[in-house]
Amino acid sequence: MKVLTVVTHPRRDSLTFAVAKRFEQGLLDAGHEVEVLDLYRSGFNPALHELDEPDWSASIQQFSSEVDDEIKRMEKHDALAFIFPLWWWNMPAMLKGYIDRVWNYGVAYGPKKLSHQQVLWLSLVGAPKEKLEKRKYDQMIQHYFNVGIADYCGIKHSKVEFLFETIKDKSTEYMEDLLDQAYDLGLNYEIKKASI
Repeated sequence: MKVLTVVTHPRRDSLTFAVAKRFEQGLLDAGHEVEVLDLYRSGFNPALHELDEPDWSASIQQFSSEVDDEIKRMEKHDALAFIFPLWWWNMPAMLKGYIDRVWNYGVAYGPKKLSHQQVLWLSLVGAPKEKLEKRKYDQMIQHYFNVGIADYCGIKHSKVEFLFETIKDKSTEYMEDLLDQAYDLGLNYEIKKASI
């Protein structure tokens, strides 16, 4: 399976990138083909301007060359993965801008939807698990990504995974455990088909 992995963090030396690297290794060890898109260093502009605003009256949409390039990149893959820190209980603005511009009308929703087999949203959370559960942020985030975005855009197999307490000073063993979790998610990424 060809997997496009979109990584969003302003620092290359971040835990987010270390997690992405281990996730990618898991994918490769499982036999998948991987392309990693580093949103910050790709030069992608997350701001939606007039050229990429949907024309609701047109049967065929016209987009900027930057968005066309990203649509073509995405369409070359069977599945998607997004790796990012959780900021204000949501994805970073850079990633939201990517979704706004690339998962556009006529591409991901409306008359045409995405054809990807699955998507993984792997989010690094500074808070402990209990903090997300206390006010049901975990359920809200899962519903938003799995139903509000993925299912709405045609991807039936969507999963949110959290790595918790990622900004506190932790033991090397704790950090290695987070990286091992990322590796396992890559290694076991493919949907397991039920036997008949």
